Amino acid sequence: MKLEQVNNEHKGYFRVIDDSTGSSEPKEAGRMTYSWAGENRFIIDHTEVNQDYAGQGVGQKMIEAALAYARENNLKVIPLCPFAKAQFDRHKDWHDVLLKKS
Repeated sequence: MKLEQVNNEHKGYFRVIDDSTGSSEPKEAGRMTYSWAGENRFIIDHTEVNQDYAGQGVGQKMIEAALAYARENNLKVIPLCPFAKAQFDRHKDWHDVLLKKS
């Protein structure tokens, strides 16, 4: 499985592609979408994992990619998606990229 990021001026997403299915068309295992909220922060607004990949860490892989992206680019994250919010609540070591409420 491989992870891809597509980013544009207003929105973007991370997705996990399963290219080991033997099919000519790779299968999307999951997608996490985000929206830009200014120049230095983005909102994780939705995470979806294909049922065929449930319990295989696909959602976690996308969240970790978003964390790496935020850290590499000095960005802050606003996790509005219930899955992303639960993961941030569970992992206090991720709070360095969390946008703090003022």
